[in-house]
Amino acid sequence: MKITLLTNFKEFEKRSNTGRLVVDVLGSAAEQIRWDRMNPSTRLIEEIEAGGVALVYPGATGENDGDLSGLTHFIIIDGTWHEARKIHQRSPYLQKIRRVGLKTGEKSAYNLRKNQKESGLCTAECVIEVLRLSGHAADAERLQERFLAFIRPPGVMRGAVQGH
Repeated sequence: MKITLLTNFKEFEKRSNTGRLVVDVLGSAAEQIRWDRMNPSTRLIEEIEAGGVALVYPGATGENDGDLSGLTHFIIIDGTWHEARKIHQRSPYLQKIRRVGLKTGEKSAYNLRKNQKESGLCTAECVIEVLRLSGHAADAERLQERFLAFIRPPGVMRGAVQGH
């Protein structure tokens, strides 16, 4: 299984970015690719065209949410929800592939940024759910542990701690 984080350029500088955790924990099974509207990754487009790839992104009603059958490669847009919408809208190759939505029934534990989408998960939480749903429970648990150590206790907002 492979995880590709299609990352907004702003995220590489943010200490609150959880995409780095994913790459640190999963090693070569995960990668961060900088999203470029004018010059998309040709390798990523080739992998999409080869099949077995899905975009983890909220989809239209009726899509097979949580059904990962036949999938070996998952793309997750790594950025704020506002940035993710723009990346999705401005990337025709992402609009052509199967979308998988995640419905966990749990609220996000991510608390490092203000104004988060109520029903949304951060990048690391999305990867944890994909790992669980695809039978990679040990990797999901390792990432979960690192993620929980990464976030601050509830109630501490961005800016209250130096460097965040």
